[in-house]
Amino acid sequence: MRSRVSAPEFDAPMRVLWLGLMLLLALVVWSAPVRAQSLPDFTELVERVGPAVVNIRTLERSRQAAAGGAEVDPNVEEFFRRFGIPLPGPGQRRGPRGGDEEPQQRGVGSGFILSADGFVMTNAHVVDGADEVLVTLTDKREFKARIVGADRRTDIAVVKLEASGLPFVKIGDSDKLKVGEWVVAIGSPFGLENTVTAGIVSAKQRDTGDYLPFIQTDVAINPGNSGGPLLNLKGDVVGINSQIFSRSGGYMGIAFAIPIADAMRVSEQLRTNGRVIRGRIGVQIAPVTKEVAESIGLGKPAGALVQNAEAGGPADKAGIEAGDIITRVDGKVVEKSGDLPRLIGNTKPGTKTTLQVFRRGNNKDITVTVAEFEADKPTRRTSDPGTPSAPKGALGLSVADLSDVQKREMRLRGGVRVEAVDGAAARAGLREGDVILSMDNTEIADVKQFNQLAQKAEKAKAVSVLVRRGEAVNYLVIKPTR
Repeated sequence: MRSRVSAPEFDAPMRVLWLGLMLLLALVVWSAPVRAQSLPDFTELVERVGPAVVNIRTLERSRQAAAGGAEVDPNVEEFFRRFGIPLPGPGQRRGPRGGDEEPQQRGVGSGFILSADGFVMTNAHVVDGADEVLVTLTDKREFKARIVGADRRTDIAVVKLEASGLPFVKIGDSDKLKVGEWVVAIGSPFGLENTVTAGIVSAKQRDTGDYLPFIQTDVAINPGNSGGPLLNLKGDVVGINSQIFSRSGGYMGIAFAIPIADAMRVSEQLRTNGRVIRGRIGVQIAPVTKEVAESIGLGKPAGALVQNAEAGGPADKAGIEAGDIITRVDGKVVEKSGDLPRLIGNTKPGTKTTLQVFRRGNNKDITVTVAEFEADKPTRRTSDPGTPSAPKGALGLSVADLSDVQKREMRLRGGVRVEAVDGAAARAGLREGDVILSMDNTEIADVKQFNQLAQKAEKAKAVSVLVRRGEAVNYLVIKPTR
């Protein structure tokens, strides 16, 4: 019979020490793969998706000589044009050399191939005003593209390459995108093709546009990235890089992308109709503040406050009144005022839609027949008098005719909208979006009349213009340069 020997006294602490060492070793072994996986590897994603991302160059035929100007680098010009920064110096637009009509490079951007037969999605501002669109693939093949359609309100455009068997992207689900999720951008910043940058989703549903809530990221986006894809870690397209927020004109860590779910709805209409058909009900709206909501018994600040119902428009005919707060569209909650144009815009014209409005303490259902929003003007430049031109002459103004819808909404007989401003007009305080109603006490009907008066006024010492900004009007005095 084997005798049982008791362990010495020091065996107990040694066991504790041994167990501790084993636990520490297990922890190190377990945590090693976690550390290795904490940062994603984008190499496979880029190799797979990169060939479907394209560089887009736009050309235009110069229609007027530059005012003593040297040429401006197209990458820089695209940046300044997109973010509303006036180009420095007197020669702000590139004109032809020696008066020839050869196409001049206008700007650069990015895009991505939707299908093997050559449909490409990009931003509308990338191809806006272009006479020619050239698309370059990563294998250096270059195609002259045809603009299928462009929608300025959502900043989406589709162009077509005459090719087949092209690499194309996979469309993801932007609705499932989460804040904090890793995302990747591929594009051509400053013309540097197939540049890859990465970051995270900073926020969703950013209300920076009329018809689309944007995805906010901290991905490095620069001029030339416009129109390129925003990808999730699966390599699926979840957005289109479109805008940046900047106080300096450069990237400052905040970028915005159009959700691909919304972009695809627009692109399908562009491919089918060449334009986007969207609804309207003819109301001017404003946000509902907390103070207003509490004072009228609405509770929380939600909905869209009707400031004005267009006379004879769909809302007016249905009985919508100024002061109503639209809280639902066909049962869908209007959380903020920006939701209303999106919900109505996505409604097919001719559809009868039920609006829930809050009026004098009570909710009321009103049926409205949605009308069609006026279509965008073609993006291709023409020689029509109403086509906006670059700021020119001593006044430094570029203007465009108001549409019939804009005139009705603002209840104006005439006037012209300021499209671009610099020089004397900028010093006088005019801004893009202002409406000029008269010049030197002469009522302005259209662009043609404005141009005639402006040419005569250039020799004068000062020009008075009656300007409408929002709902207010004011006189401004422009002192032309000599």
